[in-house]
Amino acid sequence: MDGDTRSTTTTAAPAATVTETSDADFAADVLAAGPPVLVQFTAVWCGPCRQLKPVLAALAAEEAGRLRVVEIDVDHNPATTARYGVLATPTLMVFQAGEPVKSLVGARPKRRLRQELADVLDGAGGRGAVPDSAP
Repeated sequence: MDGDTRSTTTTAAPAATVTETSDADFAADVLAAGPPVLVQFTAVWCGPCRQLKPVLAALAAEEAGRLRVVEIDVDHNPATTARYGVLATPTLMVFQAGEPVKSLVGARPKRRLRQELADVLDGAGGRGAVPDSAP
């Protein structure tokens, strides 16, 4: 042996994932975030929320750097849930510059979610997309 004691674990940054937030951390995790943040208001008992988990995990990995994805449990975080008028789960809200800019209710496939978030994702690098009617 040459005496090399390096670990076999990797030090590369992990792929973006869906992170959890709470009433206490919502302002720091969502409102003060740089890129747009997609928040899933969820509950452990919610079947459609469980269906949406792999969709959101894939979106978080694919859009790392352009979109953060977080989830908040409505049962354990009633203040944030009430503040944003969430009445059903799953509710997806997009926040930009500390303000909610889009709200979607219900589970959906990744392709449809991407279509519904296109304006947010296209505008994530700048101040909006070019209108379709541009010459």
